[in-house]
Amino acid sequence: MFMLYSVKKYLHFRIHATNKHGVHSPFVYDLITKGFNKKLNPKFMQQIKTYKKDLFQNKDIIKVTDFGAGSKIFKSTERPINKIAKNAGISSKKIKLLLKICTYFDFNSILEIGTSLGIGTFTLSTGNPKAKITTLEGCPETLKTAKKYLSKHSKSNINYVQGDFKNTLDLVLNQPYDLIYFDGNHQKNTTIEYFEKCLKVAHNNSIFIFDDIYWSKEMTEAWEYIKKHSKVTVTIDTFYFGIVFFRKEQVKENFIIRT
Repeated sequence: MFMLYSVKKYLHFRIHATNKHGVHSPFVYDLITKGFNKKLNPKFMQQIKTYKKDLFQNKDIIKVTDFGAGSKIFKSTERPINKIAKNAGISSKKIKLLLKICTYFDFNSILEIGTSLGIGTFTLSTGNPKAKITTLEGCPETLKTAKKYLSKHSKSNINYVQGDFKNTLDLVLNQPYDLIYFDGNHQKNTTIEYFEKCLKVAHNNSIFIFDDIYWSKEMTEAWEYIKKHSKVTVTIDTFYFGIVFFRKEQVKENFIIRT
């Protein structure tokens, strides 16, 4: 059911999406031409590829604690690390787009909600090596693995927080963040709750990125709510990510962009 929903939404996206030629906002036009369309440093992609390859070789089985909407792939809570990395980790398409966003904006403070095995965390750190990154993970076993591999690959600008997001999110919302990456829960009400909590640490140039906005009908409903929120000015739907801006100098507008 989930897969069929995503396919239908992707076809709808392809029909309505545009590129730089359909954009009249200078800010969004620059983001597309100088960010989304820019070639990545091959060294960065090789580093991420090496990190993923390292995880792919680990066949150890861990017991996963899932506080979110669950997995589309796995039926059991006992899962091999390599299969989690291959089937549930961030895709190469998303990695490239996330890395482009990070290098374009050069964030100083980042909050990631959902570490998993740290592939997204590694990408954030690679794109912003000088940034202070705080990452939240509910499952102790996946976080333990992420910490091990991120440390092995010399990522030292990361603060790890383990526990249910209902308890840990409030603890880290004590400073402004340039980027908040939401990838830890795929339920409508919880996504909206976390979004509204995080608004208090958003500044004019903050960016929120929501993963899997077409994961389910519920997630799409959450995305529609976020787009209409009074504090949100510009949104970009790339299908893979929903990107949110709070720039008061911008006219409220929603874009659907092919990347």
